[in-house]
Amino acid sequence: MRQTLATLVLAALVGCVLVAESSAWASPSRIKDIVRVEGVRKNQLVGYGLVIGLNGTGDRLRNTPFTEQSLTSMLERMGVNVRDQDLRTKNVAAVMVTAALPPFAQQGSPIDVTVSGLGDATSLAGGTLLVTPLMGADGEVYAVAQGSIVILGYGASGDAASVTKGVPTTGRIANGAIVEKEVGVELDDIPFVSLSLRNPDFTTAIRIADAINDHLNQNNAEALDLNNVQVRIPENYRGRVARFIYEIENLMVTPDAVAKVVIDEKSGTIVIGNEVRVSKVAITQGNLTVQITETPQVSQPSPFSETGETVVVPRTNIQVDEEEGNGFAVLEDYTTLEALVAGLNRLGMTPRDIIAILQAIKVAGALQAEIEVI
Repeated sequence: MRQTLATLVLAALVGCVLVAESSAWASPSRIKDIVRVEGVRKNQLVGYGLVIGLNGTGDRLRNTPFTEQSLTSMLERMGVNVRDQDLRTKNVAAVMVTAALPPFAQQGSPIDVTVSGLGDATSLAGGTLLVTPLMGADGEVYAVAQGSIVILGYGASGDAASVTKGVPTTGRIANGAIVEKEVGVELDDIPFVSLSLRNPDFTTAIRIADAINDHLNQNNAEALDLNNVQVRIPENYRGRVARFIYEIENLMVTPDAVAKVVIDEKSGTIVIGNEVRVSKVAITQGNLTVQITETPQVSQPSPFSETGETVVVPRTNIQVDEEEGNGFAVLEDYTTLEALVAGLNRLGMTPRDIIAILQAIKVAGALQAEIEVI
């Protein structure tokens, strides 16, 4: 017996009522998981260097003049004059080196670096990075990198076939850079701690400020806007700002968010926010299939014909099939979108069909959410 759309959707609604009611409130999260402490962040570093020791997989110097210039300059600093010489080595590659300088990193601390080929080298396997200064956005050198490169990919080729796994022209050096200059942050000298929300929202900002004030039993925290919460450090925590941040970042807060439906039309992915609701609306959906078949025929002239020509005669067959309608499904006010999608999935609809229905509900003004197409 064939079930109608209304039957399946309503059955899904009955099965999802308890789930929707129990999930109406988001789970509490620690403040440290939903905010960033301003001033406590990583700093990006970048540098240009040379990798040596490659087994014939390096840059071709004729195609990458910057590699040849860098090699020549490096050898001249070592006392070797090769200028105006015809260099043909294939064991050297020019690379860009990137790293993230952690907050409060001390001079002499090791950090990881990523090495990426800049020229036409085919692999960095077995290579060694020479001393490479790593600079920040201000042009100052904050670390120096050097060491053996470890790559996760490989490549092999023959005369008629080749195989590549991963990216052999990118690798990492664990603890490959040494911090030479610190980024100074004096926590004990700041009068305020500024918290920046990862997902800006007025409700969440107010809840964070209220949770901190309840913990301190005083009004030290204030939500400046939907993105920033400013907390004045109490007198009894002066000189112990790290402990103060430790205490407030472990407080539990229930974050809020705007009701939103995110649709990726390229892959057919649909992501639904928990607060999405559907007002009372009636829905019906039918599938229309148009099948076009081309079967061209060849018309041959009679044997020994002097005027006849071979002609290709097109033959087109068009078949239109439209499935019988399943009737209307009536959704009551505040129906959760999860319940609607569950009912549509049980009908075997494709993600494309579901996307079209959700967009139509939004146009009808019955979807109480924002649709974002990526």
